[in-house]
Amino acid sequence: MWRHGQTAWNLERRFQGSTDIALTEEGVAQARRAARLLAALQPQAIIASDLQRTRATAAELARLSGLEVTHDADLRETYAGVWQGLTHEEIVERHGEEYAAWKRGEPVRRGGGELETEVADRAAPVVERHVDKLPEGGTLVVVSHGGTIRTTIGRLLGLHPSTWEALGGLSNCCWSVLGESLRGWRLQEHNAGTLPEPVLGDDD
Repeated sequence: MWRHGQTAWNLERRFQGSTDIALTEEGVAQARRAARLLAALQPQAIIASDLQRTRATAAELARLSGLEVTHDADLRETYAGVWQGLTHEEIVERHGEEYAAWKRGEPVRRGGGELETEVADRAAPVVERHVDKLPEGGTLVVVSHGGTIRTTIGRLLGLHPSTWEALGGLSNCCWSVLGESLRGWRLQEHNAGTLPEPVLGDDD
């Protein structure tokens, strides 16, 4: 689960949501650096949100791996209505009670937009469908957005939605690694910028 590279709105701490914002030059450079690492995993498939910041990020890995990218609008970031385009400070100032309720883990339609559970409802099945197509032991790279990745991980792990905030945010072009175990999905790495190392010890 790979988050897109830096955008101008990231730098301004401006809520993007489903607004279609391009990568900065640094964002493109981040995607190129990360793609060189992720290509070493020899993925079998790449899927991505259809917004330009994820398209451009995924394209760097596609170029190195020779894979086609499948774009899906269901992997887009949370639609957040009137919050979109506002800075963090503006959201707190204008929608403070709504923001506080969201941070407490309550189901909130931020800015009149989607619930986090609705984002998971659309995104998690996309991931599962593409995982089902992989060969045994294969790797799928999902290029998406911080909020969508968090809610999708929470859904796949079977965590209660009120606890999803416990999964810290992803830095630009960092990723989380999930693997299948006998009891379902397992979070192996979170907000990583390096390749996974094997777990040596009593918990492997």
